[in-house]
Amino acid sequence: MSSLNFGRLSLFLALCLMPFQVATAQQVPSAWSRGIPVLIPTGGLKINGMFFQAPGEGPRPTLIYFHGLPGFSGDLDLPLPVSRAGWNVLTLHYRGSWGSPGEYSYAHQLEDATSAIAFVRDSANARAYSIDTRRVVLTGHSTGGLIAMITAANTPGIEGLVLISASDDAAQAVNQYKTPASRTELAQSKPTPCTGPLSGCTSQNLDLETLDHASAWSFAALAPRLAKLPVLMITSDDPYRTENDALEAAIISHAGPPPARVHLKTDHAYTSQRAALASAVIDWLRKLSVAR
Repeated sequence: MSSLNFGRLSLFLALCLMPFQVATAQQVPSAWSRGIPVLIPTGGLKINGMFFQAPGEGPRPTLIYFHGLPGFSGDLDLPLPVSRAGWNVLTLHYRGSWGSPGEYSYAHQLEDATSAIAFVRDSANARAYSIDTRRVVLTGHSTGGLIAMITAANTPGIEGLVLISASDDAAQAVNQYKTPASRTELAQSKPTPCTGPLSGCTSQNLDLETLDHASAWSFAALAPRLAKLPVLMITSDDPYRTENDALEAAIISHAGPPPARVHLKTDHAYTSQRAALASAVIDWLRKLSVAR
């Protein structure tokens, strides 16, 4: 892999496989939620997903969660307490990741994210899973935060956005490959296939993809289009905190309301603060509901 994606993969391997602190019943309502395996149609294929149905009667708002690159943590300790608190949660594995068919790429992640929204807004699914199709919030961790941002910017009717150590992959690629010579070297280098849970991609192609779309996918480019959307930004003591600080400033500079901010003193995987992470998301979702 190139140094950009190899470094991120190493970070996940080192941190995300460590034991997590799971939210306890004292921090969220004790009602049961139901996890339902689902297949999400996208690009002529069906990718793997899990729908956590909130307890109670009547249609419920839904949080769609996008994992990072490559998403080793699984993050099931986030959907469970959020669903017990009254929000449905849909998680998914993009094409070419974690056993889903197809090829992994940024473009496919974005198409799959749009397909996930279509899934929860589908009338038959809404009836089957008690979904309030008017209330959809997107959230993502690391690269998944970037996917959530781009998708929210391009999708009408999204109620809010939760960013968990969102990663400005496009700006990182531009910073790493500053000169034409370095970009030529990248394009001509021997392809390094993605490893582990990703298939159908190379590290070089992922970097080239973000370089080609930097003008649209960077945080700076997305900030004006997110300025009217309620946003929660959660950060940790990882390299992406400064990128999120800059995003907050950019949103405010475009006359948007200041994003809600929560900082947890932990690593990129939130290893020692998993319960606090879930609580922060739940608290913000409750305030979002009250503000309606």
